[in-house]
Amino acid sequence: MTSPSPAALPDTLISALEKILGPGGLLTQASDMAGFLTDWRGMFHGRACAVARPASTEACAETVRLCAAHGIPVVPQGGNTSMVGGATPDASGRELVILTSRMNRVREIDRIDNTMSIDAGVTLKAAQDAAFDAGLMLPLSISSEGSAEIGGVLATNAGGNNTVRYGNARELVLGLEAVLPDGRVLNLMRRLRKDNTGYALRQLFIGSEGTLAIITGAILQLQPKPKSIETALCAVADPKAALALFAAFRNAEPSAIQAFEFMSGPSMKLVNTLIPDAPLPLAEPSPAYVLVELASPRGGDTLRGLMEEVLGKALEDGLVSDAVLAESEAQRLAFWKLREEHSEAQKRAGTSVKNDVSVPLSAIPEFIDRATAACEKLVPGIRVAPFGHIGDGNIHFNLVQPEGADGAAFLARDHEIMDAVTAIVRDLGGSFSAEHGVGQLKAYMMPEWRGGAELDVMRRIKAAIDPQGIMNPGKMLPDAG
Repeated sequence: MTSPSPAALPDTLISALEKILGPGGLLTQASDMAGFLTDWRGMFHGRACAVARPASTEACAETVRLCAAHGIPVVPQGGNTSMVGGATPDASGRELVILTSRMNRVREIDRIDNTMSIDAGVTLKAAQDAAFDAGLMLPLSISSEGSAEIGGVLATNAGGNNTVRYGNARELVLGLEAVLPDGRVLNLMRRLRKDNTGYALRQLFIGSEGTLAIITGAILQLQPKPKSIETALCAVADPKAALALFAAFRNAEPSAIQAFEFMSGPSMKLVNTLIPDAPLPLAEPSPAYVLVELASPRGGDTLRGLMEEVLGKALEDGLVSDAVLAESEAQRLAFWKLREEHSEAQKRAGTSVKNDVSVPLSAIPEFIDRATAACEKLVPGIRVAPFGHIGDGNIHFNLVQPEGADGAAFLARDHEIMDAVTAIVRDLGGSFSAEHGVGQLKAYMMPEWRGGAELDVMRRIKAAIDPQGIMNPGKMLPDAG
């Protein structure tokens, strides 16, 4: 069955939108829209009646107001880096995609408050660079930061590499600006650490995946720029040893840990094999690896001594079989490349089923062992390639198709495979989505995991704020029927 043709917008509406959005602000030709209708993983392919590119909050609000008046659903999209199809329109051709990329101003950096006021369309990397140039640090870091935009990062409550120290995105947000489904602008742009005046509405929109509003601006908390950084790549036998090493660093100096990342041997092998200029800087391959980074805003801190002390004891105790410390910023970035390219390497290796899950830290080794056994039994030859933020309990338990297998046939079993993994996650008291969100991919899990009063309250909130149901329909919340 072929997908329906995109709905034709009335000429009067097209003229009104073009006036609001300006030259190049409205895309209606199929060739111009194509890049915004498929997700990064290539799993979801939609159609749209048009793609709008507002350059300001006001233009975004006017666009949404017109869509609401005409009953046109809207799909907010930032850098289009969603792992769960959260920013891809459906196949109906009725939805209008609203891009935030032209709203890309760093409005203000306050060096007294240590805050950044910023548009939603600024990429996370550009925001990091702006903070760095001001002598500060935006302590949010994810692998897709070169493409991911602030609005999408907040809409999904992204976590990332530094969560173990600074928390998820919501912990960094003081103020928020968003366009509601009726086109009104909700201005919560207050730089206050304390504001006890009713519901903390900004927290409602962070993590809502665009189903309640389009985030157009934010005030983010910044941190002093680190003056001392030490980074090491370590070879460990298994997740249990990785957790023991984390405990060793935490017991020695918990405030120094900026990142603590786990990488399985099979996943690292894919990076070393499929990503150019990403060799393993250790003498021998290992069953698993840890990337640990220590940081301090004080210049003279003896982080090298701390790193060497903890790793020296870990080597004596057999927790670590080998380790290499970064001797330059270039080498540090090379270590981080090994971590950040796991998703891309797995993409190049074939089709993969991704499980972005979290469990209590103490349950991580049991989870990985049990989930590995379950998946290998389910699909003989499957390549189990977990990695992730082991310091905060978030593991990307990714599964790559067997070598030579049919990718489409493997992907057709994604729900079966995900359900086998999440059954173990649930048994261990975890979550089926730690930081990537629910999107289209995992919406079917919500009734079982968040059913009853919890899901009912979510639906009531959605109905109250978006009574027409036009804001990113089909994402996160499954159909009530």
